[in-house]
Amino acid sequence: MNHLIAPSILAADFANMQRDIEMLNQSEADWIHVDIMDGVFVPNISYGFPVLQAVKKYAEKPLDVHLMIVDPDRYLKEFQQKGADGITVHFEACTHLHRTIQGIKELGCRAGVALNPHTPVAFLDDIIEDLDLVLIMSVNPGFGGQKFINNTYKKLHDLKALSAARNPNLFIEVDGGVGGQNVKELVNAGANVLVAGNSVFSAGDQALAIKNLKNPQ
Repeated sequence: MNHLIAPSILAADFANMQRDIEMLNQSEADWIHVDIMDGVFVPNISYGFPVLQAVKKYAEKPLDVHLMIVDPDRYLKEFQQKGADGITVHFEACTHLHRTIQGIKELGCRAGVALNPHTPVAFLDDIIEDLDLVLIMSVNPGFGGQKFINNTYKKLHDLKALSAARNPNLFIEVDGGVGGQNVKELVNAGANVLVAGNSVFSAGDQALAIKNLKNPQ
């Protein structure tokens, strides 16, 4: 199966972050997913620039930065300077989405848009050709360990169909409730990047958990 794995360090051990990043470096993970939450757009606060900069110091894999914040345009340059290789903003947080996406690209980062569970894929029709990545949230953003929302499969099918003719190289990412129980179904529905937090970092052998997500039996 030809898909990427992006473990989310939101589920890592914050007291041993260097250890966990070095584990990811040695694993079959492709990207490192970094969730930035402001306590306003989502009801949780995670970490900001100092932590991102510290992660970048040790990370040998691209940092996939997911901004769950209001007014992300204010901070794009600083996230790029602190180590983001890709920056994903929320459709629901951007008043001028084209401008935001162009701003990310001008910084040399992969430009992505995330959709909350209630936001239809059809809302991306006018911008699909400008995107490098679309992140389908399969839980309501803000906290790890939530129950997977089954309508995600339909949204993945819809996004795959939308991108097929107009942006066939689009990264289709899914985040929330991803684990060994649904990898094959998610990939078959159209996902080619899987974000996994608890299913990786709660495992006894985390590198093996990543390997199994990358190569499901």
